[in-house]
Parts: sequence; structure tokens; C-alpha cells
Amino acid sequence: MDAKEIRKYFPILHQEVNAHPLVYLDNGATSQKPIQVIEAVDNYYKKYNSNVHRGVHTLGSLATDGYEGAREKVRAFINAREAAEVIFTRGTTSAINTVAYGYARAFLKPGDEIVTTVAEHHSNFIPWQQAAKVTGATFKFIPLAEDGTVTLEAVKETITDNTKIVAIHHISNVLGDTTPIKEIAQIAHQHGALLFVDGAQGAPHKKIDVQDLDCDFYAFSSHKMGGPTGVGVLYGKREVLERVEPMEFGGEMIDFVELYDSTWKELPWKFEGGTPIIAGAIGLAAAIDFLEEIGMDNIERHEKKLVAYAMERMRELDGITIYGPQQDRSSLITFNLDQVHPHDLSTVLDSYGIAIRAGHHCAQPLMRWFNVSATARASFYMYNTEEEVDVFVDGLKKTKEYFGNVFS
Repeated sequence: MDAKEIRKYFPILHQEVNAHPLVYLDNGATSQKPIQVIEAVDNYYKKYNSNVHRGVHTLGSLATDGYEGAREKVRAFINAREAAEVIFTRGTTSAINTVAYGYARAFLKPGDEIVTTVAEHHSNFIPWQQAAKVTGATFKFIPLAEDGTVTLEAVKETITDNTKIVAIHHISNVLGDTTPIKEIAQIAHQHGALLFVDGAQGAPHKKIDVQDLDCDFYAFSSHKMGGPTGVGVLYGKREVLERVEPMEFGGEMIDFVELYDSTWKELPWKFEGGTPIIAGAIGLAAAIDFLEEIGMDNIERHEKKLVAYAMERMRELDGITIYGPQQDRSSLITFNLDQVHPHDLSTVLDSYGIAIRAGHHCAQPLMRWFNVSATARASFYMYNTEEEVDVFVDGLKKTKEYFGNVFS
């Protein structure tokens, strides 16, 4: 793949910020959108905007075909067994809460265990934490290795026959490590537990096969993979999803409504009450087409090569701390510069047109585990280049020089 050719499809990248060419390295927060996605959403609103599953008129049929066609496209993208196992949500957070409310809160009891790690994004932490508080279940943590990664030995030591749910990230949004999901699924299932995977940083960056992983749930967001904001996916095995209670009630998710009781539609519509995110789903389908044309394996190889180059360049600097594994990382690098607060670093880099993330990255428990209050993060995607890495590292050097002069 040729990142420079790919960049041509992203209009936002061809601009200056603060009189410098934009270097966008905040893809872990949200990715930029190719023109194909922008046009797909625009085309829906211009040509066949209508509600789905309701009218039998032409526009309604076109909208329904587009929406359900997007579901099938997602099914193929993650290799789910059937389209009914693909639920459209508002994003990863919404997907996690659907299961935390509809399953954990509904079925867990004192003595049961929810197992996770302190390396989770808040979205894959707080819903389970609160479910444990409400149900009286035990909230347990898999101990992390010295670099913050998850080892199978620690997983085996933590999961017991009392464990009912294991909730864990596929790729850490802070450390960039890839968790051995397939092996964790085997361990969880041996103890009768379900495995929920936060794939927000996984699905945009590597080929996903949920049947091969054998996870019970997998959640991800459109906006981190070139698609629109406000739409995401909850995958679940049919036999498990049928046990989950819907969290939202209203139109289109019902089968029959009586005065004192109601019944729900079959999967997947049971979880999609109200007017769904039609334009978002159509935009996500266009994003998947774009990703698959490039090839997920090609994207993963490019990003790993880019991250390895960036880490090599960053190690040229004195006083830099890189958190997480030092090799075989996915698409991001989290770090700190001595005597420079991450927010100050981000502000200075922005003055050079370089966009990075600074803060706790919605992972305060992990920040405390590393004994830091905040870090900086550079996250890459298919359209980033080695030349941009060089500009980024040059910006780090200028920042060090500036603050070195201030404190000298």
C-alpha cells in the first residue's frame, strides 16, 4: 500500500494548521474520513433519505436496503455467522452498556465475578464496575505485567468457576499492545464465563474474525475506522444475544404491545428501538469498502512499520519515557517528556500543525498504575507517513529545547 496515494482520498489532510501542513496523529481518538464515506452519507440525504422498515414506498425501500446492506457488510467484515448477530449502536460505549445492563445487571448475583484489567478504557470499565455494585458481584482485575500487558498466566490465575463475564480490550488505547483474545476465550469458556471484547482499537487496524476468536461479544466504533461518528457495532453470538434484555424500548423493537405487557422482535431489531442511525450505517458500509480495498493486513503492516520507525526516532531524545511494550506495538505510542506536561507538549506541537492527544486517555486506573497523572499519545493510521513522523520528532526536539531554555 502507498500511504501517499491513500492520502489523496482524505480532503481534511490537505490543509494548513497554524501556518503549517497538518500532521494528524490523533487517530486513536477519531480517524479522518475518505471522500467515499462523505459522499455515501451525502448521497443518502440527497437522494433517498427516508425511514427504514416502515414505508413501502420507493425511498423507504432504498433506505432499508442501504441500512440492512450495511449490516451484511459488517457481518462479512468481522465474519459473524449471520447478520442477526450484528447490532447497530451509537458506538463502542453504547454497545458495552447494552450488555452490562441487559445481561450483567439482569443475571449476576453475589458470589459471581466480573473480571477485567486496570488497562481498560473507562467505557469498558465503569459499566462493569457499576453492574458489580448493583448486583453484589465481585469486580476482579487480571494483574498486568511490568510493561502493562496482559499475560495468559495472569489470566489463568484470575478467572475461576465463579467468573461469569471477562471484559477486556483487543488493543489497548494507551499501550498499543494486542491481547491474546482467542486464548483468553478458551480459558473463559473452560470456566463457563462469557468474553466481552472492546474492539474500538482493534477493528480499525487489523483483520477481525469473531468466529476464530470465539468471543461472545465484540464491540467497535465507526468513527475510528474512517466512518461517521455516532454509529458502532455490537456483535454477539445468537445464543447469547437472545438472553440479553433490551435496554431501550420503543418503536420498531416490539413484536406485540398489550396494555400490561409487550414482546420483542427477533434479533437484531430487538436492540434497535426507534429510528436507527441510517446515514451512519450507510457511511460505515462505505468505510468498510474502502478498508477492504486497501486490505486490513496491509494496513496493519504499514502501521506497525510506522510505529517501529517512530519509536526508533523518539529514542534519539534524552528524557523520554515510552509506556507499554517496546516492540510489536499496534498503531500508537504513549509517552512523556521530562519536565514537560503533556498538555504543554500538545499545545506546542499544535503550533507546528501537529495534532496529538494529551491527558489520561479515559484510562485513569492505568495512569495511576504507572504512577503518572497524564501522558501524551501519538496514534497513526493508514494515511500517515514516515515524513510526518520526522516532523513530529522534530517538534518534540523543539519543545524540549523551548522548555529547556525556560527552566535553565
